Amino acid sequence: MIKLHGAILSPYVRKVKVVLAMKGIEYDSTFQMPFNQGADFFKISPLGKIPALEHGDLKISDSTVICEYLEDLYPKTPIYPTKPVDRAWARWLVTLGGTKVTELTGGIFFQRFMRVNVLQQSSDEVLVGKIINEQLPPILDYLETQAPQAGFLFGDFGLADISLVSPFVNAGYGGYFVDEDRWPNFKRFAQRVQSHALVSPLLDVEAKLVPQSK
Repeated sequence: MIKLHGAILSPYVRKVKVVLAMKGIEYDSTFQMPFNQGADFFKISPLGKIPALEHGDLKISDSTVICEYLEDLYPKTPIYPTKPVDRAWARWLVTLGGTKVTELTGGIFFQRFMRVNVLQQSSDEVLVGKIINEQLPPILDYLETQAPQAGFLFGDFGLADISLVSPFVNAGYGGYFVDEDRWPNFKRFAQRVQSHALVSPLLDVEAKLVPQSK
């Protein structure tokens, strides 16, 4: 049995859970915060990253590595497109979602949700304002050019779709929502991803944990 370690509101954990659901894989999950690891967890995830996955003797972390392992292990219902050019572009978008997009949206989430609700501290609104007004718009300008006007990025729903949208779910928990007038294609694309039959149930569970979300 596969065992997934992570925190329910992590955009990376959410991504892996969607892939597990896509492939119909049963798994056990354990709660693990990314900043409160014990010695036993470092034996599974040496860098302390979540999610981490155990499967038999295998112990790996990093959400994309986990997703690609699941792809290799259960190739039915692929998470990447079939054409080499599309697969390369999908990998780039997955990387973008897991790096710069999550870095920026995660800053909003940490300041406005984690600091306020978990750490009982005030948010740094100067920092949040810089993210929202200066750093995030160029990324959204680019994502606007990539978002399809209908459907998903490569036809069928896949890893690239959830990788780009999952970080914005967390930004929403911090009260930030993409401006539909400025970035209409990406906004509607994100709404389609969040309404997908494999994503929506996860968000329904999360909603019970975030009464402060707007």
